[in-house]
Amino acid sequence: MTGRRDDGYHLLDSLAVFASLADTVSATRSDAFSLSVTGPFAEAVGAGDDNLVLRAARLLAPHGAGAALSLDKRIPVAAGLGGGSSDAAAALRLLSRLWGVPMPAREAALRLGADVPVCLAAAPQRMQGIGEVVSAAPPLPVGLGMVLANPRLPLATPAVFRARSGSFDPPAELPAHFADAAALAAWLRTTRNGLEAAAVSLCPPVADVLAACAALPGALVARMSGSGPTCFALFPTVAAAEAGAAALSRAEPGWFTWGAGLYREGAGGL
Repeated sequence: MTGRRDDGYHLLDSLAVFASLADTVSATRSDAFSLSVTGPFAEAVGAGDDNLVLRAARLLAPHGAGAALSLDKRIPVAAGLGGGSSDAAAALRLLSRLWGVPMPAREAALRLGADVPVCLAAAPQRMQGIGEVVSAAPPLPVGLGMVLANPRLPLATPAVFRARSGSFDPPAELPAHFADAAALAAWLRTTRNGLEAAAVSLCPPVADVLAACAALPGALVARMSGSGPTCFALFPTVAAAEAGAAALSRAEPGWFTWGAGLYREGAGGL
């Protein structure tokens, strides 16, 4: 985080990557808008008018268009993973094809949420400004594995930003490429998540999750994701990440845990 504007919005400097953990958005033509939600986190997200899928649909809809939408919700809610923003981005792409209309401008997508523009890319990106400045990040090492874990406690992003205090960081120096997973982890260790202290102050179990992720055998680096409470650990292989997630699930059965690889275009999701 590099600063704060006069209007209170914080200036971000984030590396956004996409795990293969994904929600699924579907749509068919209809005379009106409707949304059904299924999946393990359906109850937490709800299907009301504030759902980002419906908000995205209404933003894009040409005059008189409607859609029957469905959302299979498998990404935890209020977890610092950008799940709602990814759902909105997926809805925009899907409905753009369904209705044959162009995608909205980045400024319009930003009105749905700071993470929506970067989620439209669905590939490693650097996100700056308040989310409107998006640029390609170096390709990530092939075969990289990731563990995600959180204590199944929601943490509202606005509250974390309000609780944040202290100095800001200069913009990160992003290398042109990462030779391997170890090089990526070494670079990440030169950075920090400027929201971590605030998140821990509001949700102390975040510190336990972060420590547990860092202690997993083979973990290269561990950090909190976004505004928390989810934390991640990176591994040199998908198999190592899967083993780490299985071990963490046995040790902390009450937590949400997941381990696999990153999203690959054409392999489903987003």
